[in-house]
Amino acid sequence: MTDSDTATLIRELSDRLAVLEDRQAIVDLMTSYGPAIDSGCEEAVARVWTEDGVYDVDTGIMRGHAEITAMVRGGNHQGFITNGCAHVLEPGNVIVDGDTAVATCKSLLILARPDKSAFTVLRATANRWELVKTADGEWKCTRRTSRVLDGRDEAPRVLAEGVPGPDGTLEHGAGAGTVGRA
Repeated sequence: MTDSDTATLIRELSDRLAVLEDRQAIVDLMTSYGPAIDSGCEEAVARVWTEDGVYDVDTGIMRGHAEITAMVRGGNHQGFITNGCAHVLEPGNVIVDGDTAVATCKSLLILARPDKSAFTVLRATANRWELVKTADGEWKCTRRTSRVLDGRDEAPRVLAEGVPGPDGTLEHGAGAGTVGRA
């Protein structure tokens, strides 16, 4: 093996490691949402997004940290916390393309029953996370689109847009970001 071959191999391995590190950082960011939202840590929830990030849920759209933190402080969400709730996200599928990425996953919102005897799933949701690597090297969500999996066409489209093709890129990527745009 020549010095050139060794240098090429090291570069290739370094690039592959960087993608793995990016993917893990994205999964860590996404799964941090559950503990942050369930504990009411509004600033930790907001830090998942860029300053101008959008959280587009079928029940409404929040733009920027102020609107996202207001949702955490709001009566609906505070009631979930008081009564017992768990936001559970699967790690999902993450596709990194340089300093941008798309992640697709499903999530559950689980609530304690009023008598605290058991739990009920309130929502099962399809999620698309559009992410960017910031100047300081942190991954942040620029837009999260969430659609309830209740038989309407929107949720399966959110999931389909995250299906990787044979080359590892988004198979339905041409329509990237078309679901729930506002």
